[in-house]
Amino acid sequence: MTYDLGGPARVPSPASLTAESCLAPALAPDDSAVAYVSDRDGHPKVWVQPLRDGAEAWPVDTGPQPVMDVSWAPTGGHLAVLVAPGGGEHTQVEAVQTHGGDLRTLAAPPGGSASMVRWTGRGETLLVAETAADGLTTAVLVDAVTGGRRPIAAGHLMWPASVSRDHSRMLLRRGPRGARRMYVADLANGAEHPLLPGLPGTTDLGVLSPDGGTAYLVTDAGRDRAALLAARRGATAPERVLAEREDAELDRFALSADGSRALLVWNRYGRSELDVLDLASGELRSLPPPPAAVVTSARIAWHGTLAALAAESPEEPSHVLVCDLGTGRYRRVAGAGPLPAAAGAEPVRLRARDGLELTAWLYRPPHVTGPAPYALYLHGGPEDEERPTFNPLFQNLLAAGIGVFAPNVRGSGGHGRAFRRADDGPLRFRAIEDVADCAAELVRLGLADPGRLACTGWSYGGYLTLAAMVAHPGLFRAGVNVAGIADFESFYARTEPWIAEAAVSEYGHPEADRDLLRALSPLRALDRLAAPLLLVHGAADTNVPLYEAEQVLAAARALGLPCEALIFDDEGHEIRQVANRISFVAKVVDWLSHQLRTVEHRPTGRKDFGRAQ
Repeated sequence: MTYDLGGPARVPSPASLTAESCLAPALAPDDSAVAYVSDRDGHPKVWVQPLRDGAEAWPVDTGPQPVMDVSWAPTGGHLAVLVAPGGGEHTQVEAVQTHGGDLRTLAAPPGGSASMVRWTGRGETLLVAETAADGLTTAVLVDAVTGGRRPIAAGHLMWPASVSRDHSRMLLRRGPRGARRMYVADLANGAEHPLLPGLPGTTDLGVLSPDGGTAYLVTDAGRDRAALLAARRGATAPERVLAEREDAELDRFALSADGSRALLVWNRYGRSELDVLDLASGELRSLPPPPAAVVTSARIAWHGTLAALAAESPEEPSHVLVCDLGTGRYRRVAGAGPLPAAAGAEPVRLRARDGLELTAWLYRPPHVTGPAPYALYLHGGPEDEERPTFNPLFQNLLAAGIGVFAPNVRGSGGHGRAFRRADDGPLRFRAIEDVADCAAELVRLGLADPGRLACTGWSYGGYLTLAAMVAHPGLFRAGVNVAGIADFESFYARTEPWIAEAAVSEYGHPEADRDLLRALSPLRALDRLAAPLLLVHGAADTNVPLYEAEQVLAAARALGLPCEALIFDDEGHEIRQVANRISFVAKVVDWLSHQLRTVEHRPTGRKDFGRAQ
């Protein structure tokens, strides 16, 4: 059910809203089929596509809950499936046979959340992470056939990354966002050995070789851009660099189950480039460019012969590709092709007021020769990155004559560690100023009508939308805040405990940095809001709880400020259901079209957004 506190909305063109989206593909261990998540029936669930010519895909029944991920057991008998009950954030892990049946729950901590990490390569044993309601994460080995469970590690701000095939060693990650460290643990005695100790930076991804002797790490520790390093047990040198680029960051890394070959996905100026690494010889070989702008998921086959990719472009929804790693040939196996009327994206570079270079993706409205209405769109994270992917909201805004400018303000990923850390703590005020600088650049380029600018964003981008609107009350004509933080005090008090713990290094400590966090909270300056605001939120969101939107709505109405809300009670921090996606896009496009239709007097000269002293 959806309840909408605003007026009726026009339904946009359905082509970009109902096109199938295919995610998280995983190859069968014998390379005969690929399993993936598809919303072709309006509800994200598992499908299996045989790879022989002419074969039909079949759905796998995992119940009514939205599916987020799927992975194929090395025996081929079961699929591990990650589901989101009620559309919320408290996910659980299930196992199901490849043709359906024998559905069983493997991990579902009461009041908490479970994630599947990876199959261990030993029988049908799956490494899962269970995060309890108090934020304690436990690594558990679960047998998908018998249901047997073996807890092997636990801790706050801990995440299991990989386990050796004999289950004697584990690679685990500890620490908050931006400062994560990897350790190898001996599961017989619990002893932990730190990897890359003393180096500044973070190591977010890693995997052990099947024998547990080598840890492969995706890290920016000791460098600015993420690279691939190997740390080998007993080696004279503590680590060695396997792959590194000055013009790109390593975005994804997949290791074949036999440990012979790896697939590397680089992020170069927002677009994906792929390499294959032979781990015995160290030979690194580039693959041809993928037939899509961005690879969002990459998994390699058991013996390293094939890779399954999820890929997309601004004109093309997410689809499944299978790549022959020997020949470099790509084959589309699931998902729709490019949409005929969809618009592409243009890369833009600009300078912030302090000289820092920012990047953005520009979507021009069709058939417009002069300054047009534009919406700035701010991504989440803030460590996420705006890349040239498929976004139904963008395509429908363009169809309504509204351009989109999607920047990567400081704090975004994909541009090196220094850029990602450039908004930490009190530096966040500069990220807010970046939003104003992006709006000014649109006007300077002659693209945007300065009287018809809107600011929109999701998650952290929703926060940044609201913060920019109260910092610069005369700049924007309207705003759309999707699942954004409004007040850091209430956010820390109500979000998941593990999210609060991890966020301290990014935003500040709720006690030690109380004055800073209050100065950064747009709710505390809402009387400066001078433009209509639309709030969109999922009632099941426990990442940024619905209370954030409820506070803004109540405060705005108490101040007599125009504010509407669209709340989905069967969604969490994401909008996963196709019907809800249609409602969301329809409402935002209709609402912004109305707000940006005519030029009216805008208040100016109001005082600046509060800053910490």
